[in-house]
Amino acid sequence: MSGWGIDAAIPAGWDARLYRRVPGDAMEQTFPVLHAANFPLPANRGDFGSGAVEVMGPTHLFVSLLEYGDASVSTPLFAKYGMPKRLSPQDFRPDQLQRPIPGQLGVQRFFTDSGRAFCLYAVLGSYAARLMLIGRLNAALAGITLTAIGGVG
Repeated sequence: MSGWGIDAAIPAGWDARLYRRVPGDAMEQTFPVLHAANFPLPANRGDFGSGAVEVMGPTHLFVSLLEYGDASVSTPLFAKYGMPKRLSPQDFRPDQLQRPIPGQLGVQRFFTDSGRAFCLYAVLGSYAARLMLIGRLNAALAGITLTAIGGVG
């Protein structure tokens, strides 16, 4: 799957979508969002996975990669360079979730890559399955490549 300078070789059996929301008005800018999961993604999802994380089982995982605008590139929040390709079980905590769901763990990483600002957000379905899920997640992250593009906004 490829578009807007995001190339994703998603593992077999996963569901993934790469999209860019339609602006609500002429002044609104929208940016690419990649969703990937090892379960069927519901049609209606928020950028950070609302609608999807609620239907996750204990062996499921969800990933969202969201781009932010050019103004974010030079901010301290996005100062770390390079998309995370390997996460560890210690990176995940319940307090990292956008919305707490019992048993789930999450992580957020803000970074700049190829002159573009992103947030990587990932959710694991359960603490008990985290070691197995981390390996699957890292395999998916390894297949994502970001490239510089002009005129994203």
